[in-house]
Amino acid sequence: MSRTFLGGFAAALAAALALTGCAASGASTPSAAPTTLTVVTHDSFNVSPELLASFEQSTGLKVTYVAPGDAGTLVNQLVLTKDSPLGDVVYGIDNTFAGRALTEQVTTPYATSALPAADVAALKADDSNRLTPIDFGDVCVNADTAWFAAHNLAVPQTLEDLTRAEYKDLLVVPNAASSSPGMAFLTATVGAEGDPGYLDYWTALKNNGVLVAKDWTETYSVQFSGSAGKGPRPLALSYSTSPASEVVDGASGTQALLGTCFRQVEYAGVIAGAKNPEGAQKFIDFMLSADVQADIPGQMYMYPAVRSTQLPAEWVQFAP
Repeated sequence: MSRTFLGGFAAALAAALALTGCAASGASTPSAAPTTLTVVTHDSFNVSPELLASFEQSTGLKVTYVAPGDAGTLVNQLVLTKDSPLGDVVYGIDNTFAGRALTEQVTTPYATSALPAADVAALKADDSNRLTPIDFGDVCVNADTAWFAAHNLAVPQTLEDLTRAEYKDLLVVPNAASSSPGMAFLTATVGAEGDPGYLDYWTALKNNGVLVAKDWTETYSVQFSGSAGKGPRPLALSYSTSPASEVVDGASGTQALLGTCFRQVEYAGVIAGAKNPEGAQKFIDFMLSADVQADIPGQMYMYPAVRSTQLPAEWVQFAP
């Protein structure tokens, strides 16, 4: 018994001395901080290249951007890949899809100090800090005013107007199943018509020839007659800010129908299971920096979440 005890004690003492020696010599070192960051976004993400480069330079991180689709597709992919996350930080979850993102816990809490408390209170998804407001906009039906003038037809003003016979086959909207603006428009109709009244409203829209397109890009850039695509339909779901992008010689050829709008908020969050959560937090703060917030209107046609940010002159006149 004594030999066994002494032998065990000697072995334990030798192991302890070896560990002490390792610690003293610095042989045991912490793992190196991550040098890469993967940002997952919707396919409308756009920040000036020089600002993205400045983030990499200031942080020393090599950033990769992954864009699986519109906001609806983005949230679906985050949910489906929870066990093997797509990246470290996400931008582009909006308030129509935020409920699913929060329920599925695809992001983790982060309370940034870069967004003023009043703006947090006005735009937050909930009190969990899992989603940080970055920008917001009003999703509204847009009209090609030149088309209506040429056809001697009054521009519609309300949701109810869109079901009237004189506007048959004129409206295109994105699919609510995969598009955040499409979901915003669906939500607007629920708010206006109630449940189940919105179902009757959509039956009336369908009977009046509404076209449901794949996403916002097809809706506005392909089907809408008032955009660069010069499509066949003079009414398209977009944003109250979209007319500011159609200004030529001091005048816009489109207008937003402000009686049809829904307030959309876009969020960023640290992805659950991120390999670089610290880098993810830095990216969220970067998106709320003065330079990026001032860049957002011109690049993504959304209002900055830091609401004191000065807006482009065209927005004051054309983007109410």
